[in-house]
Order: sequence, then C-alpha cells, then structure tokens
Amino acid sequence: MRRREFITLVGGAAAAWPVAARAQPAATPLIGFLSSRSPEDSKPHLAGFLRGLEAFGYTDGKTVRIEYRWANGQYDVLRKLAGELVALKPNIIAAAGGAPSARAAKSVTASIPITFVAGDSVSEGIVASLNQPGANITGVDLMSGDLTGKRLGLLSQLVPAGGVIAFLTNTKGIQSSLRTDDFKLAAAEIGREPFVVAASTDEEIDRAFVQLVQARIAGLSARRNLNWCSTLVQQKDSV
Repeated sequence: MRRREFITLVGGAAAAWPVAARAQPAATPLIGFLSSRSPEDSKPHLAGFLRGLEAFGYTDGKTVRIEYRWANGQYDVLRKLAGELVALKPNIIAAAGGAPSARAAKSVTASIPITFVAGDSVSEGIVASLNQPGANITGVDLMSGDLTGKRLGLLSQLVPAGGVIAFLTNTKGIQSSLRTDDFKLAAAEIGREPFVVAASTDEEIDRAFVQLVQARIAGLSARRNLNWCSTLVQQKDSV
C-alpha cells in the first residue's frame, strides 16, 4: 500500500470513530430494589412495580437491569443490603416494604435517588415534610396515622355489634405506640372493646393469631404488613 493511501485510510477511520462511538447504545439503567420482605410475600407488589416500569418502556433484562436485595423480615440487615446496592452505583433505589427499607436506603446514600411507599413518612423520619421531602428521597405516603380511626369505623360496620375488634401492630415500628393509642381512642369513641396484639417476627405473628382465635375476635385491623395479611387470609375461617 502506498503511503498516501495508508494516510487516507487511517484518517478516514479516525474521522469515522467519533460517529461510531456516538452511535453506541447508552448503558442499560440499573435499578436497585430493596425490600424488608421476602420475594414470596412480595409477589403481587413486585408484579405491579414491574408493570409500572413496562408502561414507561423499561423491561427488566432488556431496557433496564434490576438488582434485588431481600431482608426476609430481618430489619437489622437492611442497612447492609442497602450498602451493597449503593456499591453497584444504581441510577435509582426503589425501597419497598415500608419505612424500614426507606430509612435504610436513606442512611447509606445522599446522592442516589430513592423512592418509597410508607404509611406516615414524616413521623417515620423519612422526609422532612410532605410538601418538601428534601434530600434525595421521595415517594408515596399512605397517611395511615390519619386513617386508623377511619379503618376502625369501616370495620365496625362489617362485624357484629358489640364484637371485639383487634389491632395487630409491629413492635419494631417507630409509630407502633402512636398508632396503638390512635386505635384505642377510636375504639372508645365508637363503643368498641379494643384488643391489641403486638408482633414483629414470623413466630410472633403465628402466636398472635393463636391469641386472636382464642379471644374469638369479631374483626382485625393489621398495621401495614403483608406477612400479616397473608396469615390473615390463611386464618380467615377461624378469625
């Protein structure tokens, strides 16, 4: 090959390189998914999460990658799992399973965006206020504190008059005592006898339902825990 032809070939390749580089597809976005629950307990919620992503053109394994971390009800490992996700440098972290996941994610990063679903995000220490969440976190607040009395009122219309209504609360929740007080006050206002049962582990939940069956309660209000809802479905013939 003559010298002039060689220079022309190399120069043409060099000129074409930036264009080829720009044509390369962008790196696939990475979503970190942190949950206080187990994959089995989270099936319906995870399915909804994935459908929501697909509605915006993000399909796991195709146009987005999702890295999962499950605490399986062990809240004390959430911060460690959140740290593992942060080390992967995801574009965003979806904190599922309530306030514990959101707080764990928030505690390990101040830059990666975090989304959450929680019952009362202000008193749970997740956001500064509903109007101005602040920091790198935002999400959906179910306002469960304000709804405790309303749920009890609705439940009282569905169960026999004079029947005992129970309240199942998570002892590890920051708001456990507050929501329990809300429930007792609401029960007194409508003339219902309150019955409070506390649990935070699978074993305690099983024992709690034994108590509920023995007490022959007429209705049950459970504070934000899918495991309890699953147990309730299984026990529906006896409670």
